[in-house]
Amino acid sequence: MSELLKEKVLKALESIRPYLKADGGDVELVNVTQEGIVEVKLTGACVSCPMSQMTLRAGVERVLIREVPGIRRVEAVN
Repeated sequence: MSELLKEKVLKALESIRPYLKADGGDVELVNVTQEGIVEVKLTGACVSCPMSQMTLRAGVERVLIREVPGIRRVEAVN
């Protein structure tokens, strides 16, 4: 993963982190693939939340695709 791409993804994650933390959750960057897939680890309350997949798609993924050119998808990994 290029350092520039990683920095852009981290910056975008920082912009949404307060919303996740407000509900007791958080997200950690694991990897950004050459194909534009961002792998993240959900932590805190997000781990057991039944709405975590919706948060991942409608929140995290939407922001990353909008803010970081080349990102195609976000996937949760363990």
